[in-house]
Amino acid sequence: MNLGREDDPRRWNTQPNEPISGSNLSPWLEERLFDQRIVVLNGPLNGPAATRTAAALLSLDALGPDEIRLHISAADGDLTAAFAVVDALDTMLAPVHVVVTSQVGGAAIAVLAAADRRLAYRHATVRISEPPAAMVVGTADVVAAAAGQYLRELEELAERIAVVTGKPRSRIEDDLSAGRVLTAAEARDYGLIDEIVGGPER
Repeated sequence: MNLGREDDPRRWNTQPNEPISGSNLSPWLEERLFDQRIVVLNGPLNGPAATRTAAALLSLDALGPDEIRLHISAADGDLTAAFAVVDALDTMLAPVHVVVTSQVGGAAIAVLAAADRRLAYRHATVRISEPPAAMVVGTADVVAAAAGQYLRELEELAERIAVVTGKPRSRIEDDLSAGRVLTAAEARDYGLIDEIVGGPER
């Protein structure tokens, strides 16, 4: 069973020349977006991306109570990393609006579900699927502990989606297992998206 973590939390430290959020933007552009209270999370939601994103969000929260926008395009990620961002969101006083710019799926759905408001561009997609678990190497106790943590986090993911959408937990678990892909309009009907931006309503 593939149950470990590819990213050791001890390696999650932000390097001095890296952008503050989980993106590939230039530092100049990222600074301009930060000044507008916009954080970009682009690419797999792994440990380093979670650390940078949480740091950016918490920094903006400390600067004032105005709305923060988290633009996200993360097709998948690590559950532990995703819940590091979720924990930051849960402690913030400033409202955070998540905007799905391309695709969000797997572990990154937890971040979407934790937002105060959830938006998506017209051509964005949402993939409800179980996040993959990385291989763990170690003793039987280490493997069992990793398996237990993964299952607990997976249950919390399903519960958060169920609370946000108002759908039965059993329905959410079925959709996670099936890897259901939704258009922006379908995600709005499902309850994962509040509003579609950037185009006419459908």
